[in-house]
Amino acid sequence: MRKFISGNDAVAEAVRLACPQVISAYPITPQTTVVERLSEFVETGSLDAEFVHVESEHSALSVAMGASLAGVRTFTATSSQGLLYMAEVLVYASGGRFPIVMMNANRSLALPWNIYGDQRDSVSQLDSGWIQAYAENAQEALDMTLIAFYVAEHPSVSLPFMVNLDGFQLTHTYEVADIPDMEEANAFLPPYETENRIDFDHPRNFGFSAGPEWNAGFHKAHHEAAIRVRDVVNEAEAKFAEVFGRRYGGLVDAYRCEDAEYILVSLGCVSGLCREAADSLRNEGVRAGFLRLRYLRPFPDAEILEAVKGAKALAVLEKDISFGNKGTVCVNVESAIAGLGVATLNAIGGLGGADIGLGRIREVFLYLRGGKRGIVWL
Repeated sequence: MRKFISGNDAVAEAVRLACPQVISAYPITPQTTVVERLSEFVETGSLDAEFVHVESEHSALSVAMGASLAGVRTFTATSSQGLLYMAEVLVYASGGRFPIVMMNANRSLALPWNIYGDQRDSVSQLDSGWIQAYAENAQEALDMTLIAFYVAEHPSVSLPFMVNLDGFQLTHTYEVADIPDMEEANAFLPPYETENRIDFDHPRNFGFSAGPEWNAGFHKAHHEAAIRVRDVVNEAEAKFAEVFGRRYGGLVDAYRCEDAEYILVSLGCVSGLCREAADSLRNEGVRAGFLRLRYLRPFPDAEILEAVKGAKALAVLEKDISFGNKGTVCVNVESAIAGLGVATLNAIGGLGGADIGLGRIREVFLYLRGGKRGIVWL
């Protein structure tokens, strides 16, 4: 069924199809309509779930973690300052290996206070141990949310998954998307199972302390599970293509990079304009390409290296800045290509919801071609 829906509605539709048994909800702009829509599904009976309206974002993730520990599929959603309020629980959820799926509506952080979209909230939590993916449009937001449940709950992973949507630009923009039926969703997503739960017949210890002799071992196992996400994403997307007929490219999406001399790297809903800019420059004889990062954790080092190995220079366009350094995404990309000797430019744009137009993106390519390096602010 095709519907004209927002990015937030697309996420809610995917969650309905995933049939979680517990949804913990606290409203925060621009995420609120996700949990509002889910509350309507529960009220009308189209989703059989326990909807828990909690008193804070910290509590929202705590409830999700407790429900996951009880052995059920869970979902929650947040944004911006709410994600930061969850920060303590983020590392509890990942360290405890609870396969929670959470949608984050990317929004700027205070101060100055701002409700509009950039990616400083989720990027600040890259080291929290969660899988992180970034949707480009409403269809991918829906599909990525379904895939998130598959990946998070996979027995070789068992890690929480954060699906990120650009605030307002994607969360509140309406477009046509295909909504699967429940039979298709059930064919793709297996029933919830996990060994990481309370079982009175097989007692376990959860939330324990670990001293120096054991602590690193737990973190190593966590890291190895995060690395396995790469293969599980490929497995999930292959099955998704079989069931739904839509195929994605794994951790990255490369566009006209095969022979590109100048490559722009970015993520999120600005990607369509980046492709358009690359096309327009190609028409002018500039061999431009675009590489979209679909996942920031696990970080697609090998995929980036393969995509840009023939380039003269690349620019990273991001809605983030690590004050006193470059943008965090750029630093990660530079680490991946350190041995290539490819020159880089970091373009910082979209902070606080500032518009990034096609002309500005073309400028970034031209800056790159003209030999500009370091940081440019759009």
